[in-house]
Amino acid sequence: MQPRLTIAGATGQVASALLRQAQTRPVSAQACGRPQLDLADMASIVRCLDSTRPDVVINAAAYTAVDKAESEPDLAYAINARGPGSLAAACAERGVPLIHISTDYVFDGSKTSPYREDDAIAPLGVYGQSKADGEAAVRHSNPRHVIARTSWVYGPDGANFLKTMQRLAATRDEIGVVGDQHGAPTYTDDLASALLGIAIELAQSPQDAAWGTYHIAGGGQTTWHGFASEIFAHHRAAGHKVPRLNEISTAQYPTPARRPAYSVLDQAKIGASFGVKMPDWRDSLTRHFADRP
Repeated sequence: MQPRLTIAGATGQVASALLRQAQTRPVSAQACGRPQLDLADMASIVRCLDSTRPDVVINAAAYTAVDKAESEPDLAYAINARGPGSLAAACAERGVPLIHISTDYVFDGSKTSPYREDDAIAPLGVYGQSKADGEAAVRHSNPRHVIARTSWVYGPDGANFLKTMQRLAATRDEIGVVGDQHGAPTYTDDLASALLGIAIELAQSPQDAAWGTYHIAGGGQTTWHGFASEIFAHHRAAGHKVPRLNEISTAQYPTPARRPAYSVLDQAKIGASFGVKMPDWRDSLTRHFADRP
């Protein structure tokens, strides 16, 4: 019998990728978005779990507007901190494992080597702090959890850096992109595939599960400028117009929220525990454009 998977969130880029990838895996997946499942409404969480009766829940619902969070802290904390705690508690009451997606922005970027799961967190803004508080709430409410920190997520759905660059390529002759923030772009299809594999393993062998916090992101590292350069290279190869790309500093592009200068994630632990090996981010970007020219 196929494991039953409930996805919290329905239309976001990770939830969409999970539903897409689930069609190719031995799992029965159902997404619950608002108002069917609202992380700020415990009653809706209970109704969703009792109706779908999952073997594993993946929380792909989140407030992801990093800059807007600075002016909407109450909403960011409701969705990213208190909501995951409520979901984790409801899962625990039913004996259901929870996979919760978190972020590289729980770190302050002061390191110059990849962050390990046991490195100290020190968020720089409301978004990062709300996600850090969400991690803590999940740990407190349900010991049977896998927290998956990821970074720089992009794909064909929702709002993300790649889609912003594609829009600017069609409307601008010249753009500046920050070149002193280092991280790893993560393709939603790769992330979804990894999470589904973990979910299936948790459903089939919960007694052997390696619960805890993990890092799952694209392989390698780059800067936002390097990411944009690769995006435009694919556009140029396909015969599309591309703007002149200028490398600028963080100081030249002030934003309401501070971002870590370095947030590459060490992924040795997820490989050792679950056998996850994420592709290099360049290979994933090439695959994205091959699938969606």
